[in-house]
Amino acid sequence: MTDELVHLDLDGPRATITLDSQHNRNALSRRLVAELFAALESAEADPDVRVVLVRAAGKVFCSGADLSEATADGMEEGARRIVALQRYVVTMGKPVVLRLHGAVRAGGIGLVAASDVVIADEEATFALTEVKLGLAAAIISLTVHARMNPRAAALTTLGGEVFGGRDAAAYGLVTEAVPGDVLDVRVEEVCGQLATGAPQGLRESKAILNRDLVARIDAHGEEMAALSARLFASDEARAAMAAFLNRKK
Repeated sequence: MTDELVHLDLDGPRATITLDSQHNRNALSRRLVAELFAALESAEADPDVRVVLVRAAGKVFCSGADLSEATADGMEEGARRIVALQRYVVTMGKPVVLRLHGAVRAGGIGLVAASDVVIADEEATFALTEVKLGLAAAIISLTVHARMNPRAAALTTLGGEVFGGRDAAAYGLVTEAVPGDVLDVRVEEVCGQLATGAPQGLRESKAILNRDLVARIDAHGEEMAALSARLFASDEARAAMAAFLNRKK
């Protein structure tokens, strides 16, 4: 057995990366982000891999930022690392497919938006909950606002309410939402289709598709990271996060 939070399985043309930090609902802790980075880099470096599948163990795909770390140590470095993670996913030379089930919240939605193809269980739930904690969806806006239509982005960002897989597909956040009993079948189909692409074709096609998104991240990433760190450090947000963590105990 291993205590790693992210598992990497290399199997011919596919690399499968599994988030497995179930004790904190796959929150984006410093350690999980570091391990996810390492797994993505290994997949990118493997000449046999043509498609990267990201999935999660447990009932929750990702609960967002690790609030216990944020309240103790602040978010300055953590925000920059999440910006860098989104950029790396976007700029990889191989398509990244995300298999989504369960709940995905706040910062985890940035990983969803950074991925190239997202197949979601229609029963999956999403929420940009930052606004309820005195925060803003700052660093993830870099990718989320490039995927979602503007009206949907305003509704979900300002309201912070939960929405489902079908709405996520209609809003442009995910590629498809399918019934849970066919989720794995559809993911297999998509990964198999993408794996038929030639490496150069995949790399150059993805670069064209994501050119504007990379420019957006490079232009605004530092600003959004600084804003996120400032908001996390504010008295209003720290009080709201402490109350939220106390309710979970």
